[in-house]
Amino acid sequence: MEDLDLITQKDAAELRGVSVASINDLVRRGRLRSIERFGRRLVYRSEVAAFEPSRGGWTKGRPRKTQDSKEPPTEASGSKKKPARKKSAKE
Repeated sequence: MEDLDLITQKDAAELRGVSVASINDLVRRGRLRSIERFGRRLVYRSEVAAFEPSRGGWTKGRPRKTQDSKEPPTEASGSKKKPARKKSAKE
């Protein structure tokens, strides 16, 4: 790839319609290659344009609560209440 294919992270963010922090995160995680030239971190325009996210939203952790979920949690969901504390003879 030639130098003409290199763009700044700011230009990459504008090209994709995302924040510079998002582009920086992709570079940090190795999803986009980058090089340092002229004192700046540059990415390849062709990779930015061809980038396809693997999945939308969060990929780890528990599912988010939904507004229409009005049912109380069950023991299977892991929300157990602590047993009531017994009063001691001192109280």
